[in-house]
Amino acid sequence: MKLQQPPERIIIDEDGAAVVEFAFALPILIMFIWGIAQFGMIMAADAGIQNALGEGARMATLTPTPTTAQVQQRMQDSLFGNFLGSYTISPPAVTTGTVTRFMDLQITYTVTPNFLFFKGPQITMPRSKRVYLTEPPVP
Repeated sequence: MKLQQPPERIIIDEDGAAVVEFAFALPILIMFIWGIAQFGMIMAADAGIQNALGEGARMATLTPTPTTAQVQQRMQDSLFGNFLGSYTISPPAVTTGTVTRFMDLQITYTVTPNFLFFKGPQITMPRSKRVYLTEPPVP
């Protein structure tokens, strides 16, 4: 029995090849674009952390005797960019030395990126700032 040869038109016809190639490339392209958006949201959260630390530092230095609760609330009110993860604001710690007093401010941002087809590794971004207080220590 002799096998039939396919018509020559089918062998040289490339109509639709671009659609098939695009169908293979589209999921990868979407994943890259989504990953870039996720990275941008994480960077926006980092900018929000830096802004909140700056506002807390500003309040600690310009207010004559701020409480740690007031500084922490100011940082909470100044945060922005919480699209994906969660913030943890540590209570400010006041340290009194022999010559100076300072307050340590810290905010930690934790996020697990989602790349549509799989989850990325957990990212933890701790940021801190040391603020020297204007009021001298009481002898």
